[in-house]
Amino acid sequence: MLKLPLLTWIGNAAAVLCGAWGAVTRQARRAGCSRQAAYDHAAKVHQAVADAQLPGPPRDQLLREVEALRQENRALWRWLGEVIDGPQAKRRQFAVTAAALGLSLRQTLALLAILLPAPLLPGRATLGRWVQQAGRRAGRLLAVLDAACRHLVVCLCLDEIFLRRKPVLMAVEPFSLAWVVGARAADRSGPTWAKVLAAWPEVSDIAADGGSGLELGLELAAARRHEQAAKAKARPTPLRVRLDVFHLRRDGERALRREWAQAQGLWEEAEKGDRAKARFDRGGRDGRRFSKAVTGQAWAAAIQAFQAAEAKEQAWRRAVAALGVFRPDGRLNDRPGAEAELRAAAAALSGPRWAKVRRMLADPRALTFLDRLHEELAAAEPDPQRRAALAAVWRWRRERRPERGEAAAARAAIGGLLEGVVARGLGPGWEEAYRRVSRVLRRVVRASSAVECVNSVVRMHQGRHRKLTQELLDLKRLYWNGRPFGAGKRRGRCPYQHLGLKLPTYAPWDLLQADPEELQQQLSTSRVAA
Repeated sequence: MLKLPLLTWIGNAAAVLCGAWGAVTRQARRAGCSRQAAYDHAAKVHQAVADAQLPGPPRDQLLREVEALRQENRALWRWLGEVIDGPQAKRRQFAVTAAALGLSLRQTLALLAILLPAPLLPGRATLGRWVQQAGRRAGRLLAVLDAACRHLVVCLCLDEIFLRRKPVLMAVEPFSLAWVVGARAADRSGPTWAKVLAAWPEVSDIAADGGSGLELGLELAAARRHEQAAKAKARPTPLRVRLDVFHLRRDGERALRREWAQAQGLWEEAEKGDRAKARFDRGGRDGRRFSKAVTGQAWAAAIQAFQAAEAKEQAWRRAVAALGVFRPDGRLNDRPGAEAELRAAAAALSGPRWAKVRRMLADPRALTFLDRLHEELAAAEPDPQRRAALAAVWRWRRERRPERGEAAAARAAIGGLLEGVVARGLGPGWEEAYRRVSRVLRRVVRASSAVECVNSVVRMHQGRHRKLTQELLDLKRLYWNGRPFGAGKRRGRCPYQHLGLKLPTYAPWDLLQADPEELQQQLSTSRVAA
């Protein structure tokens, strides 16, 4: 507030600017201020009058505009705060998606702290509650989606992983990579696996390892199908089991590494004996301890172990070649030839460390994929000679390498000549037959690699979560099946799309907002319409 009235300021300014000698002193005494104050008042009054003479809007208009801008500024700050904070639904979506991607609650909270101010940051318990609620809803939705997938899933890869010594039963459809079973269980016994397989009555092909519990579960599931078919007086759906080549090759490579490690150890011991003998010889000491017989025995054992390891490696490579779709000479593999090769290879793989591999090589299920391959090829092309020729063309196209320059031009010319020869030899319409044969060869399942792929994702999530509950597994499974692949031959589409399941939306978050009963009604209507 002003201590002196405005009229006093004007009087002081008039005395300074227009008064005679002594006017400033007299005015200062009358106003009760100092002479310096009078001079300051004169300067300010002069400046105010000068500013009033400048062109532009008047002061009251400027004040109104300033107030309007302040209100707009406050509104913009409020809007910016709402944008950064986001509504609760967006924060919930962020937390649920992060959990489905495998982030822990602590990591999710750290990311939210970058975006949200501290007063609006949800607590760790709140995030856990949101994720748990989404997991329960995902479980109800998956029950509907699994029921809709039953007539689409005819092949499964089975395996189990362990979370804190508790098994999780896993099943993945190999062609679409649809994760159809991810259930925590009390054990991995045969009855438990049989109960899981009972929910998939259309499955006819199984790729799995040789675990005793899983093997018993498959036997119980097959027996149950026969019983149900006998009651209904119908033909049961066959259940063909393929022994997993992935685990067989893993065990074989492990045994081979041990063979070479033993041979290398004996070789190093022999070299060590030679070095010690050389030191004693140079010193002129008693050399009976390092006679030629001692070092010769060490080298004989090392050479024998080396030769044995080399022979077993050759036998193992022979077994691996017998488990392929094509033989080394380029012809299609078949069961009689593959069994003869596996028997010869198993006979050379002696020793206790190869015992499990020998049992798996002698298991008839190891070659079930060849039986199915020839059945499907015969259905695709009945003529054996034409079928063999088309398979050879597919193999040649599959194995050719991309080249550049003159090599690429020469290879393209050779390819054109070969296709011309094939076209003349196979006759018209060979392209359609080739497409059928190619589809069969592309869809050969020898191993449960698909379920191992999903297992690796679950293990990654397991490393970030203290406890991987069934609700969290369901949330991850729903997200996996609805998320489009970003690379590879399946890119651009999600597992449910590759499986052929028609949904109103495939986005995981949008699926979580759907009502299970309404979704079931929509899926039932679409199946009836189809």
